[in-house]
Amino acid sequence: MPEPAKNSRTTASRANGAATQRLKVRRELAAAAMELFATKGYEATTVDEIAATAGVARRTFFRHFRSKEEAIFPDHDDTLVRAQAVLEAAPPHENPLDTVCRGIKEVMKMYAASPKGSVERYKLTREVPALREREIASVARYERLFTRYLLGHFDEEAHRDGDDDPLLAEVAASAVVTAHNHVLRRWLRGGGVGDVEAQLDHAFAIVRRTFGTGFGANRPASEQPTASVRRTDEVLVTVARTDAPLGEIMATIEQALAGD
Repeated sequence: MPEPAKNSRTTASRANGAATQRLKVRRELAAAAMELFATKGYEATTVDEIAATAGVARRTFFRHFRSKEEAIFPDHDDTLVRAQAVLEAAPPHENPLDTVCRGIKEVMKMYAASPKGSVERYKLTREVPALREREIASVARYERLFTRYLLGHFDEEAHRDGDDDPLLAEVAASAVVTAHNHVLRRWLRGGGVGDVEAQLDHAFAIVRRTFGTGFGANRPASEQPTASVRRTDEVLVTVARTDAPLGEIMATIEQALAGD
């Protein structure tokens, strides 16, 4: 009887090993491309040279990348999968905009994992239009993923006009991505040093204050409020869930204080 479980573990182990090897080769090809672009220049570098520098055959290169500019961004496909996994595993009480903010943090983790390489890549994309276009295409994939997610999480009572839903979802998703990219570029221009996570959280708080309402159609009604305020003379009492986003709690308090 235990044989099927053993076979399942073996299959999973082989799959994980293959995925690890695939990522290893992709990163070696990316490192070779970066090295050649820096020494020979982007236009003068060929796919054959990249493959030879990485110690693989030309056909191996094309099993991993469709072009030499694509080799500069080896981790975006896997990062997109991780971002989608964050959305799919989101707890039902979480504000969908907070979920999206957590999802795009996977992108920041990708860059922060190798600050030096990320800074070099950033400088190169500023110099080569083809690489810049590839980067823009990658950003668009994240925006589409987040737009689809937000579009499925509208509060019908807050947005009775269905024609506005796609617009708000797209604008909110774009705001999250723009906030992330603003912080990322500033961090890269600064040499990849500093507390980039704190900077990112500050930027997300601004996005939440601006676009954080109207989402949550799939959350139970009893779990939708994250914070409430009660005033008694000069005393302000706030009640909030322990897992409530700080940005929403602060926004609720600010609204109550503004009522003076």
